[in-house]
Amino acid sequence: MSLKIRAAALVLALSTLATSAFALDPGKDGWYHTGDATRVKKVVFVNVNVYAIRHDMKCVPTLTHQGVIDADCDKKFTVRMLRDVDHEKIVGALRDSFAKNNYSDAGKINQMLGAFTSELKEGSAWTISYNAGAKTTTIWVQGGGSATIAGEDFMKGVWRIWFGNIDPASISDQLMANLKK
Repeated sequence: MSLKIRAAALVLALSTLATSAFALDPGKDGWYHTGDATRVKKVVFVNVNVYAIRHDMKCVPTLTHQGVIDADCDKKFTVRMLRDVDHEKIVGALRDSFAKNNYSDAGKINQMLGAFTSELKEGSAWTISYNAGAKTTTIWVQGGGSATIAGEDFMKGVWRIWFGNIDPASISDQLMANLKK
């Protein structure tokens, strides 16, 4: 075997080893945990943790924010509140986030926001999940309601909230940090 062929084989073997050593593996349930983030809000001169958010998928998308948004596979957000948040504030913030990301189907947005029926208490949770087979997005709010909204367009609108135009942008990177290891 020539020196060039041996060198090429060694490079290929090392690149395969490096890829597999850092590749994201699914959990026993088949979900890939892509990352975690904490939403921080500045109140006067103090930074306050608002919620912790986790993102999981049943596929590994193109390693871009748009790739995560466009991925047509089961995926979900799990949110745990780190402080009490008024009903009006969470609904207003989500409504603003849809607008900021150019999603404007008021009927679908209102259906989703209807799951928030009262103040979110510290320690409470809510989830948003997309079922790729049914093309539906379901929101469930602990102590509140739930809603299932049809359409891949709505899923993309929701995923843009955290992987599109978000402030701070670092949340998107944190929610896909495990994909880049």
